[in-house]
Amino acid sequence: MNRILLLLLIALFPLSLMAQSGKNRPFFDKKTIGEIRLTVADKNWSDQLDSMRLYGTGMLNGVANIDGERYEGVGIRFRGDKSYVVGQKRNPFTIKLDHSVAGQNHQGYTSIKLSSAMRDPSMVREVLFYEIAAKYMPAPQANYTKLYVNDEYVGLFINVESVDNQYLNSRFGTESGPLFKAGVDYPSKDGATGCKQNIFGSLEYEENLNCYKHNFECNVDWAWGDLQNLSKVLANEPAKAGSVLDVDRVLWMLALNNVMINLSSYSGHRSINYYLYKDDNGRFQVIPWDLNLSFGSFKNPGVGLGSDLEVKDLQTLDPLLHSNNPYKPLISQLLQDPLNRKIYLAHIRQINEENFLNGEYEKRAKELQGMIVIPFNEDKNKLYSLDEFQRSLKETIGKRSKIPGIVELMSKRARFLKTHPDLTALPSAVTEVNVQGRGKFDNQRLNTFNISCKVDRFPKRAFVYYRFSDKTPYMVATMNEETANGLPSGVKMFTVAIEAKNEDAVIDYYILAENAGTVSFMPSNYMYKPYKVKLKDLNK
Repeated sequence: MNRILLLLLIALFPLSLMAQSGKNRPFFDKKTIGEIRLTVADKNWSDQLDSMRLYGTGMLNGVANIDGERYEGVGIRFRGDKSYVVGQKRNPFTIKLDHSVAGQNHQGYTSIKLSSAMRDPSMVREVLFYEIAAKYMPAPQANYTKLYVNDEYVGLFINVESVDNQYLNSRFGTESGPLFKAGVDYPSKDGATGCKQNIFGSLEYEENLNCYKHNFECNVDWAWGDLQNLSKVLANEPAKAGSVLDVDRVLWMLALNNVMINLSSYSGHRSINYYLYKDDNGRFQVIPWDLNLSFGSFKNPGVGLGSDLEVKDLQTLDPLLHSNNPYKPLISQLLQDPLNRKIYLAHIRQINEENFLNGEYEKRAKELQGMIVIPFNEDKNKLYSLDEFQRSLKETIGKRSKIPGIVELMSKRARFLKTHPDLTALPSAVTEVNVQGRGKFDNQRLNTFNISCKVDRFPKRAFVYYRFSDKTPYMVATMNEETANGLPSGVKMFTVAIEAKNEDAVIDYYILAENAGTVSFMPSNYMYKPYKVKLKDLNK
């Protein structure tokens, strides 16, 4: 039976996409499996790595061969917290290419993070979550690689893009700001007093600045006041959160966590496994991280709901989980604003419609499993059997851990979210979006962007979010309701004039329309493809 299922899985993935990796292979190529070969002097390398993980911060020196490219003087280390197991070779790895050779990199990447996919018999949770997340916000890339140490096949790993300078530059165009990670591998021993206990990375306000060092890691030592200020704004002036935080991206991250039951995150029992990066505009950006326990593999949602939910409870998890929880200010304080609440719920609806109700997630999960089934089966250190791997999309795996099948979980969750009372309001359709150009016989050149649109389903308000550079945050302007003859009942016209900075101005913008029940966006993929108009084109 296993052989038949193995052949079926292989058949699901086109043979043309199973090409061997080579020197020209993009490091995060989605269609091929990479290969990393490490060479170290010590035959008992796993014992050495255990010792370093438990008792020190050093790295094992070695040579790395990545898809045929050789790198000397790399540093190797076991990483992870709950995913690390003493005496196990198939632990998460960090490989530092620039450990001994300054600036050494592979296609720009100086650090490699390999996940063991602990508690994921399907081996697709991280890759699938990151792929879906990247549709809506900046998120790390993830794919697969085979790892060898001293020519021993250690196993098939998830290769996750490290959140470092390369990542920050590519997503935010800067690397100079402080980077915080929620969750601490090596807690501070500074003896800070008066700290709140067991709050992890919740961003609850602390009077003692040193208390933050117990719950976050930071790449610089001068920025702890910035983190304290963020938590203070959330606690005392949440309406001003947009001045220190990219609120929309936070709402996207929270929506992704909720839809895909990622409870080993800010949205679960512990507020961990995310990054905060302060960009050049003085606002914190959120970055999701460590997703092997998503899709219900970790089942503790936090206060008052039990520590190990059943599958049926995960399928019907409240989309507004923690919205009234004062110990989760990133959720409760932001969602007390009615417009933020509607935007968050609209994000949930969009994620559900574009990935789950249409079955795209299941198709992609099967493609991924079809690509990796052979190297998975050859992995002698694998944490699950081939039979469990094959059943893991449809069935709960494990009598004690009870890891839900991804399709088992999400097919019913998608239907639950579709019919949830907070998600059934029909959004307004925004149509006839236009920016007025100069009249054919007008001598006066335009110096404003005059934007108009039509909105149905009894809109309350419409807003235009705009910027004149992709390096600056969006500003927002309330659109004016215009009197127009002949419009059907419930349909309104809105306009707004945005003054151009100069005659070469180029504006990026999108429209948010709010009715009594929800909001809608035009264009729907405004995160990456807003409307773009040049003032010079309007003046032709």
